[in-house]
Amino acid sequence: MLAVVQSAVLAGVEGQVVAVEVHCSEGGLPGLVVVGLPDAAVREAKERVRSAILSAELDWPQRRLIVNLAPSALRKSGAGLDLALATGLLAASDQLPAGCLDGLGVLGEVGLDGSVRPVPGVLALVVALRDAGVEAVVVPAANATEAALVRGVRVLPATALAQVQACLKGESTWPDPGPPARDADDDLDDELLDLADVRGLCAARTALAASAAGGHHLLLVGPPGVGKTMLARRLPSILPRLDHEEALEVTRIHSAAGEPLPRSRLVTRRPFRSPHHTISTPALVGGGSARPRPGEVTMAHRGVLFLDELGEFAPTALDALRQPLEEHVVRVARAALSLTFPAAFTLVASSNPCPCGLGPPRCMCDDAKRARYRRRLSAPLLDRFDLRLLVTAPEIRDVAGEPSDTAALRVADAAARQRRRYADVPWRRNAEVPAGALAACIPLRPDVFEALLDVGERTGLTGRGLGGVRRVAQTLADLEGVPAVGPEHVIFAGELRQEVLG
Repeated sequence: MLAVVQSAVLAGVEGQVVAVEVHCSEGGLPGLVVVGLPDAAVREAKERVRSAILSAELDWPQRRLIVNLAPSALRKSGAGLDLALATGLLAASDQLPAGCLDGLGVLGEVGLDGSVRPVPGVLALVVALRDAGVEAVVVPAANATEAALVRGVRVLPATALAQVQACLKGESTWPDPGPPARDADDDLDDELLDLADVRGLCAARTALAASAAGGHHLLLVGPPGVGKTMLARRLPSILPRLDHEEALEVTRIHSAAGEPLPRSRLVTRRPFRSPHHTISTPALVGGGSARPRPGEVTMAHRGVLFLDELGEFAPTALDALRQPLEEHVVRVARAALSLTFPAAFTLVASSNPCPCGLGPPRCMCDDAKRARYRRRLSAPLLDRFDLRLLVTAPEIRDVAGEPSDTAALRVADAAARQRRRYADVPWRRNAEVPAGALAACIPLRPDVFEALLDVGERTGLTGRGLGGVRRVAQTLADLEGVPAVGPEHVIFAGELRQEVLG
């Protein structure tokens, strides 16, 4: 007898539907063979499944069993196919009624005692199954809340293989998956640092608010102790919340990567990733030889990637950021597969002006050291920072600036303006407006356009640079709550794009 069970595996951060085909024949020696490019974890499933079926006091078929994982050209990895394999064996050996697997997807790992254990990436897997036409999905009970985030599919929680068999035979009913996830991720929120702790640095504060509101890449350069890192670490406290669609994107990525999720299983706060400067290029942008994994740029999707001490990162790793910064995706190509990871993030970085860190006029580095340090940051990478500031030490008598709560309200209002402005186009924030759409999305009066040209002539900016000034000017206008960009916004945006390592 032949039984087919719909399941799914992870391909990067996306789900890939897999049909688990189980053929049970009378002839031949008893045994189980799994084909269809399984990895070691999938090949070992036959031992886990056999013990689970016997522990559940079900019959192990003493027949010739062939399991094919289709499509056969896709490499399958992980233990998430265990429950589908066990269910298929029960159906193929007439221990489940015919037709009970129609329109049903099955996900989960099984233990030797017959228990059903959670698997990573359930959100992406359920989305893939739903898009393939599956009406209901059996998932581990520990993953039920996360799976319930997907609309249009019925979630059936399972704790044990015996329970699955009883429910499919109609001898028992599926338990309630529980209430839907609350739209908050309180249990993973660390206590956010407050901008009120930072004294002075008015221009840097404005640049930070513009970066949070418009998604502009920000580079802060200055000697040690002036407040660069202190300021950047407080960026999460003013970032706007994710909308529901963005929250599902981020949750799917973090679930697939095995990151901890909040009690609600829905991430609503924008990610803030801060890797150490010794990070490798594959760990930063994604990749790996056996099983490509998302890098930090993908983990920062819809959020912020903060690189402290930018000049200490490997030049090859930094230059690998150039393509994701432009295209908002990372393409990983290997001999056996090609994957695309999302990478729409805001890059925020801090750096010392020179190796000794003091900068002029107290710099103790010779010309060769300074030149070697500057070469670590390529001109194409620096040109992608719309906001570049030289940060100097605040005065001792400087008072604290506005708290994060006040700044967050202005940022949220500016972000809402952008959502309304770009409601009918693919991009969401000012920094994402493509060059060809600048004239239509960010129109300038003749006097404002003349001010933009003056900024370009005075600073010698590239075409990309002028586009960045225009986008930042629109964000500054949004932060002020005015309907149109004025000359003052263009001039200030030009002042926020300084020559920091020239």
